[in-house]
Amino acid sequence: MTNKPKVLIHVPIEDDLMEQIREVAEVDQLIIAAPRSELLVAVKDVDGILLTPRVRADTEFFDAASKLKVLSTTSVGYDPFDIPAATKHGVAVCHTPGVLTAAVANLTIASIFSLALRLFEYESYVQSGGWARREQTPPLGTDIQGKILGVIGFGRIGQEVTRRMQALGMRTLWYDVLDAPHPSAPESDYRPLNDLLAEADFVSLHTNLDASSRHMIGDAELNLMKPTAYLVNTARGPLIDQVALTKALQSNQIAGAALDVLEEEPPAEDDPIFTLPNIICFPHIGTATEETRRAMRELAVQNLIAVITGEKPPAPVNPEVLG
Repeated sequence: MTNKPKVLIHVPIEDDLMEQIREVAEVDQLIIAAPRSELLVAVKDVDGILLTPRVRADTEFFDAASKLKVLSTTSVGYDPFDIPAATKHGVAVCHTPGVLTAAVANLTIASIFSLALRLFEYESYVQSGGWARREQTPPLGTDIQGKILGVIGFGRIGQEVTRRMQALGMRTLWYDVLDAPHPSAPESDYRPLNDLLAEADFVSLHTNLDASSRHMIGDAELNLMKPTAYLVNTARGPLIDQVALTKALQSNQIAGAALDVLEEEPPAEDDPIFTLPNIICFPHIGTATEETRRAMRELAVQNLIAVITGEKPPAPVNPEVLG
């Protein structure tokens, strides 16, 4: 008989990471495709769980997981998890910040360049045979040098995007619910949200999703943006009212948008936003590199092992439950 804590793995991980967990815990596994009813049964007697952000962890979940000490997710976002409910039940929720900063910044910058230079329009022009047939080319793009980038959410990723785009000649503005940035943050001009939206040529979202930030970009905010401005979202889909954005793009109220995230994922196949010529959409690939995804799984496992062995985890969301 063993006194090891019991852990449920509900996300694919490498064998070497699995062995690290087996050294300190009994391990059960549940495939991602398992129905929620099976998950609620499987968590009944576990001390820890490694979970994807696709799973909803609410009061029902925490009531079922009466022995749970730690929920470790392989993502930086934790909006599917009810943090007050976790805290009430004494469950430490841990995530993976930091290790994905470069990857998300890379996609953000690629999105800005794709919009500015109309790269996907030109690629489509070539692929469809327009160039071969000597058809009229798409409209010219625009330089980013001297343009204004407005960063909403001035944490790790927002700061990294700011540093890189300043090096490429952009002037930068920032807005965050926290008025004072970290001392290591790059020099940038603060603006209230409405002022930033009115001034920026490119607006890039990097803030957390919670009740206060849901639909922070809606009709009123889009009305403040320049008709030549572009909107980029590599953070969380519900930060934007997608119906309002669709209308703004249809009417050319703003010049275009690049989205790595949507309100509903996966989206409906007939979502009208996909029919628009002035939008670029990606299937939530901000962290989709081999190196970044591996680093996220490593940190998630470190968080899990730390809590079940009585140590302080590297990245807790609600550290108050740890004492």
